[in-house]
Amino acid sequence: MAKPKIRHLAIFARSPRKLAEFYQVAFEMEVIHHAPDHTAYFLSDGYLTLAILPHRLEGEAAVGINHFGFQVEDMAAINRKLAQFEMESPKQRPAERPYAEYRACDPEGNQFDLSERGFENAESGRARSSREELV
Repeated sequence: MAKPKIRHLAIFARSPRKLAEFYQVAFEMEVIHHAPDHTAYFLSDGYLTLAILPHRLEGEAAVGINHFGFQVEDMAAINRKLAQFEMESPKQRPAERPYAEYRACDPEGNQFDLSERGFENAESGRARSSREELV
């Protein structure tokens, strides 16, 4: 039996339209559906679907997701795209964090990790340095 895979994440947002635009520009995600009144957007990178849902003060709470991650090919290109939204530059993750090299956040404050090498293998700062010396 194949392992279950995360294919869908949902985020409550105060401004779903703006947040959807951010993910379209910064990460080239495509809108695959939206609510008729444009209060909710569903985007995809071709593998994972990201639901951006309206946050309402009538009892819903933004709990559950701490952060998520994107594997990227070119950090410099991503930095340029994030700068278009006047976002703080991604910060390097501590060496003892074994997966992502950088952390950033979207316009609503949702944190995400960025990694050029991927999330498949844990790799500490020491292992990263050793690998880089071999290249």
